[in-house]
Amino acid sequence: MSGALVVVLVEPAGPLNVGSVARLCANFAVQQLRLVAPRCDHLGEEACRMAVHGRNMLETARLFPDLAAALADCQRVVATSGRRDGEPLPLLPADQALAWLAASREDSPVALVFGREDRGLSNGELLQAGRLLALQTAGSYRSLNLSHAVAVVLHAWHGLGPVAGAGPTPESPEPSRRGPLEALLADAEALLLEAGFLYPHTAEARMAKVRRLLQRGQVSGEEVALLRGMVRQLRWASRRGANPEGGSGPDPS
Repeated sequence: MSGALVVVLVEPAGPLNVGSVARLCANFAVQQLRLVAPRCDHLGEEACRMAVHGRNMLETARLFPDLAAALADCQRVVATSGRRDGEPLPLLPADQALAWLAASREDSPVALVFGREDRGLSNGELLQAGRLLALQTAGSYRSLNLSHAVAVVLHAWHGLGPVAGAGPTPESPEPSRRGPLEALLADAEALLLEAGFLYPHTAEARMAKVRRLLQRGQVSGEEVALLRGMVRQLRWASRRGANPEGGSGPDPS
């Protein structure tokens, strides 16, 4: 199976939910709990009471300012969504999304991402995942409590076992880690703004299309490095054209 599993909660507001999720992480041998800008005290009395023997998961939980930082070292990411329309990527049933997550051949962490209790994940956050997971519920009431959703997904993950034929062929490279991919997108956006292809008021929407394209292609780390090198060279060349006495070239790192 894949590298170690981490569970990421984005801006959780309920300490009871966070404590319950910590307990679930202990139940299903999740390596680490990561909290993105939590809106509650994850070490408070209520959270600790719900965590029971999973209290160590609370105490060792890592905090991050945004989702990109929380996923920077992750190779594959599955995000959950309760919506049924307007998603930036296709929604998959749990077995398909989790089989893809489990098919990673690298030691890097893989992540399950859960959104806010009141409004889930934004489209920009969903686009940081390689696959979107939808839990099948009755059409009359689709919203699940955060800790209940985590329980359902982790139970499915725990029962997955060896995944025969679910992953890419041996010749297919692993997707890039999130950190280098986000750096490429930031460099590309800066270049396209400077070149006039993007405008500040439309940049977010157009870059979302670029992100969607790269997600569908599941670009590898080598491909990301190649693309970023091209972008940085183009950016340097455009600046040098405006200032012929500029430096000798971009930093190759």
